[in-house]
Order: sequence, then C-alpha cells, then structure tokens
Amino acid sequence: QVQLVESGGGLVQVGDSLRLSCAASGRTFTGSSSFTMGWFRQAPGKEREFVAAINWSGSSTIYADSVKGRFTISRDKGKNTASLQMNSLKVEDTAVYHCAASMTAPTYYNIHYPYWGQGTQVTVSS
Repeated sequence: QVQLVESGGGLVQVGDSLRLSCAASGRTFTGSSSFTMGWFRQAPGKEREFVAAINWSGSSTIYADSVKGRFTISRDKGKNTASLQMNSLKVEDTAVYHCAASMTAPTYYNIHYPYWGQGTQVTVSS
C-alpha cells in the first residue's frame, strides 16, 4: 500500500503562485522508474482531470495542455515527495488538487493510479 498526503493549498489571487507537496509513504517503490506520482484536480460539478505526472527518476514528465508553461512538477527523492509549482494562477485553476501514485510510467488516465490522497483545496480569486 502507498499512502499519500497533500499540503500547500490555499486562497490566492489571479497571477499568484502556489506550491503543492505530496508526501508518499508505505510501499512506494521509489527506486523504480515505473513509480509515478501525479496530480489531478476536480472543480465543483466537473470531472476529475489530469494535471501533471513525473516518474521517480525525474526523466519523464507530462502535463495537461491547460497548465503547460505555468505548472512544474518535481520530486525530492530524499523526502519521498512530489511537488507541483503553480505560477500565473487563473480563476479556472480553482479545484481540489489530488496527489496520486501509479506503478506505471507517467500516464494521463486516472484509472492507472490506484493510490490517492485526500486532496487539498486551491482557490484562485479575481
């Protein structure tokens, strides 16, 4: 089992930056390039959507088109964490952000992520 705990959400204004972190524990397989950590988000009344993902070596990252150039995903091997740096935030970025883990290479599809955190709220105000 893998346990994931997110932190770093909050209320910010349009154009601000925010950094989310996800701490992984348990059977993480963090030494494997097949271990991937990703971020998804879900806004009220909308389906959960992919944001970004990274494999544990950091050699592979993928992003949703809506966040490319604004968000950066990274990982800290020593701390078993993955972070999401969010810049130039927009009102439409408002959502609950969930960390997820997969035993595959980075993928856009939530069905490939069996492990999920509880989520952290990000609200971007105009």
